[in-house]
Amino acid sequence: MTDERKNVLKRMNELVEAISYHDRKYYVDDDPEISDFEYDMLVKELEGLESDYPDMMFPESPTQRVSGEPLDEFPQVEHGLSMLSLDNCYSPEELREFDQRVSKWLEGESVEYVVELKVDGLGIALIYEEGMLVRGATRGDGRTGEDVTSNVKTIRSIPLRLAPGSALAGAEVRGEVYMPTESFSRLNNEREEAGLTPFANPRNAAAGSIRQLDPRVAASRPLEAVFYSLSHSDGPMPSTHHQCLDALRQSGLRTCPHVARFRSIGEVLDHIMAWESRRDTVGFEVDGMVVKVDSLDQQTRLGHTAKNPRWAIAYKFPPKQMTTKLLEIRVQVGRTGALTPVAVLEPVEIGGVSVSRSTLHNEGEVRRKGLMIGDQVLVERAGDVIPQVVKPIVERRTGDETEFVMPTHCPACGSETAREEGEAVRRCVNASCPAQVKERLLHFCSRDAMDLDGIGPSLIDQLVDSELVDDAADLYSLSPSDLTGLEGVADRSSANIVAAIDSSRARGFERLLFALGIRHVGATTARDLARAFGDIDAIISAPEDELSKVPGIGAVVASSVRQFFDRTENLSLVERLRGQRLNMTASNPRSGPLEGKTFLFTGELRSMSRQEAGSLVESLGGQVASSVSKAVDFVVAGENPGSKLANARKLSKKILHEEEFLRVVKAD
Repeated sequence: MTDERKNVLKRMNELVEAISYHDRKYYVDDDPEISDFEYDMLVKELEGLESDYPDMMFPESPTQRVSGEPLDEFPQVEHGLSMLSLDNCYSPEELREFDQRVSKWLEGESVEYVVELKVDGLGIALIYEEGMLVRGATRGDGRTGEDVTSNVKTIRSIPLRLAPGSALAGAEVRGEVYMPTESFSRLNNEREEAGLTPFANPRNAAAGSIRQLDPRVAASRPLEAVFYSLSHSDGPMPSTHHQCLDALRQSGLRTCPHVARFRSIGEVLDHIMAWESRRDTVGFEVDGMVVKVDSLDQQTRLGHTAKNPRWAIAYKFPPKQMTTKLLEIRVQVGRTGALTPVAVLEPVEIGGVSVSRSTLHNEGEVRRKGLMIGDQVLVERAGDVIPQVVKPIVERRTGDETEFVMPTHCPACGSETAREEGEAVRRCVNASCPAQVKERLLHFCSRDAMDLDGIGPSLIDQLVDSELVDDAADLYSLSPSDLTGLEGVADRSSANIVAAIDSSRARGFERLLFALGIRHVGATTARDLARAFGDIDAIISAPEDELSKVPGIGAVVASSVRQFFDRTENLSLVERLRGQRLNMTASNPRSGPLEGKTFLFTGELRSMSRQEAGSLVESLGGQVASSVSKAVDFVVAGENPGSKLANARKLSKKILHEEEFLRVVKAD
């Protein structure tokens, strides 16, 4: 090897170590040491060297987190040691019985317990050889799992190379892949905006993401991981579980937060009872606490049954579930024509909220759960997740229950419905269906679209039913006299509504594009399209392959955009909106004093809405983010800010109060 190649290899290794170190500081320790710019420069230098010397690329290089072609199926792998499930208990009495069994089997020896949060996610096992991640597998049935290495590598909190000096150079570690609740809510909002079925809960979202055959899909999902077990090490094993957790942390692996040790089961119970009321404060789903004997020697002597270890137990928190009656299943028609069955429930209070409805997503979901009208059903509401019908209580059926049949014709207009191949959703094929018209208008008027203040479901119903409005363009021809006399609309409010409609003509082009309700095009995608093409005419004339080249768009969205603008009625709507002087040209996103700066807003602003503040930033060349990340430069904190502010402080982001923000935008 020439001296030049030796120097390049040395530098590539230094960069891999440096980037891996800063990944740990950022994603695991929440304690970054360098700026985003400095980090990006390290990555850019490494990418340049790898491009020039591809034969010397390290397999554990951080640039290789997303690589490889989609798989046809996951290979099956056998676990060296079975991944046993934990026995559960649900009351203090049951936990004391567990303690008594442990004491009996250990013949009265003193026992110290470790108590950890039980993260509700998907179990995984990772194998490291010589400090390098070589395999990641799901738990499967405990003996055999699926090799999901390519997807595991996309999770930034999982190191591809263990920290220098790690005692676990050759080891198997076990943990949980999960999705933070805020990220889950954001992902579901994006899916609903795009016309996709939302995930039922964070655990399902995490499990579905890690089992995607295409690693690029997994990489696009906000997954995290924590580790709770060192199941094997080529080197000396620690003597206690608590020391194992320390070894995991020192190796750069994130462990469960809030770990505590206790010498009596009474102290353990006090700790668990204190956490039961705090479980919604940690930012991820927690369904209980895990209690483990700390001594590994005692664990070995306690052994396990065919299914469960005798040295550990999960204390499960009371689930946020209640049983109620399924009164009927109504079918709603969305703006894209999607027919969605909705469970109408006998009202029941769950987690302090009265629940009377729950979406059932599609007819396949109703069949899969085996629901019948009149069933007693188990309904769940975990954290801020939307209520869901978990299952019917079959044992309580009386014989009076009736089967649900999905209508073959639209319940709103009577037109035939159809289900496209590969889709779970049935749709009304009539674009003039009044239910679709109303939903499209509601979407057009919504806050993130054209934000037409004063126009809600009741007014939309009246405008369509009275034939004053057939589509969004008709809104701009309304006069106060058209509105006066409608239920809930007074003389003064009618003038205010018309004024709000008139002022919306100045909304940014990306908001109009989102407001059109193109299937799969959410607010972010609309912004990307607007910036890439500049105006509506360029998008209308763009071929599908050109649309798909826009970062973040892809073939599915490109096809949907092309289909939308290939329809005569949609082109007619665009022309009528143009005639109403709506903004159909994007402002130059690269020009302006805030170019290259990204802002995040949290809390309520006094001088303007967050949407208006975001539009102001974009008009000055800046960008607006929806979550805290490395890309964010400024976090603007209004009154009653949410968890984003705490996350921003952890990442040492610049915090601006409203007055400071106004000075920044006025100065620029």
